[in-house]
This record gives sequence, structure tokens and C-alpha cells, in this order.
Amino acid sequence: MGKHATHIVWDWNGTLFHDVDAVIGATNAAFEEIGLAQITLETYRELYCVPVPRFYERLMGRLPTDEEWLVMDEAFHRHYSRHRLGCGLAEGAELLLAEWQAAGRSQSILSMFGHDELIPLVRGFGIESHFVRVEGRTGPSGGTKSAQMVRHLAALAHVEPGRTVVVGDAVDDAVAARDAGAYAVLYSGGSHSRRSLEAGGVPGVPVVDSLAEAVQLAGEMVA
Repeated sequence: MGKHATHIVWDWNGTLFHDVDAVIGATNAAFEEIGLAQITLETYRELYCVPVPRFYERLMGRLPTDEEWLVMDEAFHRHYSRHRLGCGLAEGAELLLAEWQAAGRSQSILSMFGHDELIPLVRGFGIESHFVRVEGRTGPSGGTKSAQMVRHLAALAHVEPGRTVVVGDAVDDAVAARDAGAYAVLYSGGSHSRRSLEAGGVPGVPVVDSLAEAVQLAGEMVA
């Protein structure tokens, strides 16, 4: 892998890992525990944002208290652990990863999913060898990705931010890419609808409807 080859930083949840059904299932199960009304997938994909407490503010009309947030966060992750067991990789993801690597290009994963849970999950799909680094969240949940993205790219030998494309399903992925000096492509098949990505996105960041389109654009953006 040459120093000037294009590098992709993949998001995990909602991008490589197609878990949107598990997310909405866990969200509604958690909401039921704390007395909030159930929401549809469409509503979730229109309103979801990070930091996650802001998402709850959109639903509740106010920010949750610190105590409420801890209860909500624990309930979500407890239910998500069960719901995600039936989820798999996004359509065509495994082939795209293999082809990108075979072309002599590098790729990594940066996720806000807990690191200790992410590693065995990626390994279980048999795709770990495609990545030069797989990194999940090590601190509290619910935050943004920018600082972690800067550290992630700095830790990668022979990877230049200016020749890196972040592929993710949330506006926060595009913001993190911008803050790290990288490019971004947003994928509409995960936590956000195309409309919400386009309305709340970073200017100039394209939105695509498949990972194949995202990979194609990544190859063209810094060719």
C-alpha cells in the first residue's frame, strides 16, 4: 500500500453493519421502559442526531437530565445487544472490502460502538483482515466522532488525511471527516434518510444510496 493511495475510513453501525432494524427495536424497547411513546423507523431516520441526548430532546421536547440519560443509554444498549444478533453486513459489503484491498488500497473502521464489543463482531464476520485498524469507542457513549477521527488518522502509518474518504451514514461522519481534513461520502441506508442527510449535511458532501456508489466515489474523489 503506497503512501499516496486512497484510504477509506468506514463507519460500522448503519454502514458496514446493517443494524437499523435492531436500533429501532432497541430504541422502542428502551422507550417503553421509561414511558416514552414508540416511534417508527421513518421518524427515527428523520430525527436522529448526535450527541444522542439531542435526539431525545427532539422527541421529549427537552434535554433529558443526567439521571434520565444514564437510564436511557443503559436500556438502549441492553436491548440492542439482543436485537443485533439477527443482523448482518450491508448488501455487497464483503465483496467491496475485498476488492478495495485487492486493488492495493487501505481501509479501516472507526465506530462509536464500544471497542470491546466491536472487535469480536468484526472478527466474527471474517472481515478483520481487510482493515489496517479497527477502532471503537473507549469512553462514554452518546458523543461525537471528530476528536476520535483525528486521533484515528494520526495513528495510521502511510495514510494522509487529504487522501482519505470517510464513508458513514450520519452527518456526524461528515463533520468528523471535515475536522480531520478528510473527504466524506454519506450513505442513506442507515440511521438517516437521504432528505435528512442532505438537509443537515456538510456542504459539498455527496449522499449515495448504496455502498457500491460510495466506494466508486471514494476512488474518484482523490484519484
